[in-house]
Amino acid sequence: MSTPDSVTDSLDRVAGFTAFATVGALGLTQDLTHAVLESIGDMEGADSELVAEETLCLVATATARAAAVGLEDEPDHRPSIVQTLLDLPFTYRDYLIGKAMVADQNPELSAVGEQVRERLQGKREFYTTHLPEGQFPGPHALSDKMELWMGRVSPPKLPETPQERLESLGLVEPTVAHLKLVLAYGRRGAAPGASGESE
Repeated sequence: MSTPDSVTDSLDRVAGFTAFATVGALGLTQDLTHAVLESIGDMEGADSELVAEETLCLVATATARAAAVGLEDEPDHRPSIVQTLLDLPFTYRDYLIGKAMVADQNPELSAVGEQVRERLQGKREFYTTHLPEGQFPGPHALSDKMELWMGRVSPPKLPETPQERLESLGLVEPTVAHLKLVLAYGRRGAAPGASGESE
């Protein structure tokens, strides 16, 4: 039994948009994490795992909020796509832990996965509270929330404030650019720049 073209097109759109937003979110997470860790160096209190987890929860939540606004005209697909993006921290950790279980042939690592999941749940709740549903995280609002993030990922006793560190590292602009791309894809139904289009 063949699938109607309209259903196929709809599934292709969901898959394409989700892949686009996910690639962007993971790439941005890596960039932000690298910038923070490079600025911290081997300072006492630096915690690379904390930085990675906090950053992924921030970016996943902001990406989901941008997607929700961009997909306002697609109520059938929006909830599942938004939830998938909100769940990125868990999906990514499940992948990493699953990979380690296979590589080490150690099923007991699943217990570690549950501990990580509980930790990520608290971090995600923090960002979903501070980045409200139904609102696109624009530059001003995002800057305020990223100051909170910078405070959470920075070791104590740094000479600069979170705001000063955020500005000196220039991390708001690439984050806004990512969110605008996700928003544009949601509204137009195709990746910005696809098929020779210019933004």
